[in-house]
Amino acid sequence: MRITPRAYEVKRVVDILEDPMFDSPEQMAKAVIKEVGDMLQMRDLYVLTHTWESGHKGLNMGPFGSSAEAEAFAKKMSFGGTGRVVPITSSGILLANHDGKTSWPGYCWEPECGHSPTNHAVDGASRGKCHISTCNCAKFLKDDPSAKKTKKPAARKGASKGVNEL
Repeated sequence: MRITPRAYEVKRVVDILEDPMFDSPEQMAKAVIKEVGDMLQMRDLYVLTHTWESGHKGLNMGPFGSSAEAEAFAKKMSFGGTGRVVPITSSGILLANHDGKTSWPGYCWEPECGHSPTNHAVDGASRGKCHISTCNCAKFLKDDPSAKKTKKPAARKGASKGVNEL
């Protein structure tokens, strides 16, 4: 399976590597492996299903990171029979939609929520209250509130640059 690292995934691993709290390289390695496993569990994957020319069930292969990767694999291997690429939804995504996935891109940044946008009611052009019965989230937070840039104050009206006052 080809894995193309995403910027937020790289940042999570770098945070672990730079964390001085680990007592040994083994502890750090375990943390990295768990984090990468968690990341891969949050990706939708694809499998290649196969049927022999006789009509009997064939081989099922995967996972693949994209349908193009699965199709390229099938062409390269030439098993005979017919094949079909089938998307599979990750168990990690299903659990995150139900249990929440705090600080994960695309999920609600409300500290007590972490659910997917589809679990929030449509509120005009945005998302509102969370539908999960155990969640008290009133509004979907799309972005990390701590990462918001502060706006520069607006320039005063009538002020011009480079002109001396008379």
